[in-house]
Amino acid sequence: MSAKKLFIQTLGCAMNVRDSEHMIAELTQKENYSLTQDIKEADLILINTCSVREKPVHKLFSEVGGFEKIKKKNAKIGVCGCTASHLGNEIFRRAPYVDFVLGARNISKITQAINTPKFISIDIDYDESEFAFADFRNSIYKSYINISIGCDKHCTYCIVPHTRGDEISIPFEIIYNEAIKAVKKGAKEIFLLGQNVNNYGKRFRNNHKKMDFSDLLEELSTIEGLERIRFTSPHPLHMDDKFLEVFSKNPKICKSMHMPLQSGSTEILKAMKRGYTKEWYLNRALKLRELCPNVSISTDIIVAFPGESEKDFEDTMDVLEKIRFEQMFSFKYSKRPLTKAATMSNQIDSEIASQRLSILQNRHNEILDEIVEKQNNKEFEVLFEELRPNHSIAGRTDNNFLVQVEHSEELLGQIKKVKIKNAKRMVLYGELV
Repeated sequence: MSAKKLFIQTLGCAMNVRDSEHMIAELTQKENYSLTQDIKEADLILINTCSVREKPVHKLFSEVGGFEKIKKKNAKIGVCGCTASHLGNEIFRRAPYVDFVLGARNISKITQAINTPKFISIDIDYDESEFAFADFRNSIYKSYINISIGCDKHCTYCIVPHTRGDEISIPFEIIYNEAIKAVKKGAKEIFLLGQNVNNYGKRFRNNHKKMDFSDLLEELSTIEGLERIRFTSPHPLHMDDKFLEVFSKNPKICKSMHMPLQSGSTEILKAMKRGYTKEWYLNRALKLRELCPNVSISTDIIVAFPGESEKDFEDTMDVLEKIRFEQMFSFKYSKRPLTKAATMSNQIDSEIASQRLSILQNRHNEILDEIVEKQNNKEFEVLFEELRPNHSIAGRTDNNFLVQVEHSEELLGQIKKVKIKNAKRMVLYGELV
């Protein structure tokens, strides 16, 4: 019996990438599917959606409409992920040709979904924390591993708790065994995933050994053959001294920290229900710079959150000047359904929001140019994992700079020392030492 063809499009974050890998594994190993990049030959078309901002939600319906026009006869279309969780049956109403809807907390039901007409499962309380997924990875050299699902924070701008449910940690034994399996198959790096990874261990489904995130990092670092550990996203509120010390001193933990700021204003942070102040954030970030001078710090920033004054925005700019982020993801506030901020009366004018975003991004680009210039003539250890055009190959430094050299694919999966010759914003170009 010939394999059926699966086409999958993944939108959004690394969590969605891993969810897609889980669904691919279940379908290839239990339902005789094989992946295709040609949507016209697919027997099953999946779109794994994101709902963090408004734009990806609009994109969903234009995308599935396009799929319907070009798919072959009898091919099924499934909508999965966060938008599926919060729109549910509305997806069938707006796109009646969709065959099933599978929420972000229900992806273990993918084989049931494809075999049940108009299947829908969007329960955000469904517990997949101990489900044994089949195994599939997009990269041999890097392995994404979920350590928790859901989120308890209920930030007033964020829809995630309404699409992924309450936070629950995945048992250490499952994480450890998944890491061992990945390393045996060639992975040099594992990437730990959760909405708030450094809140790990607060709640398990059953009784399990008490362990916090710092303990988890230390245990995983004992795995022989594992060279690098990354993770996203930690929450500034849970960055205690123990966590910063373990991060800084453990040589297997990559020196790249994502610290979502969201706003530099204590008043706005309170309105966002973030749980920390400007002073706490600065204290943690500057302590991290002190403990780990080679660290790169990335962040997320929302401008023009309801009620944001010029003074509040100046506080955000002040944090930018003090921390000088190596990477920044910044956006205008976007109303999301089911969130408290969407109903706040003090919404900011779109033109003001655009002006503030432009000021923030322009200043960060200036800072980034200064940071990038300092990388020239430096030497880095690079894990090569991506072939590029013109006989080039690329990989990441320990502190997450993207580095490209001219070389052949024999470097894939290897860690080599590189000297930077031409540093650009997006890529550092170098030569093997």
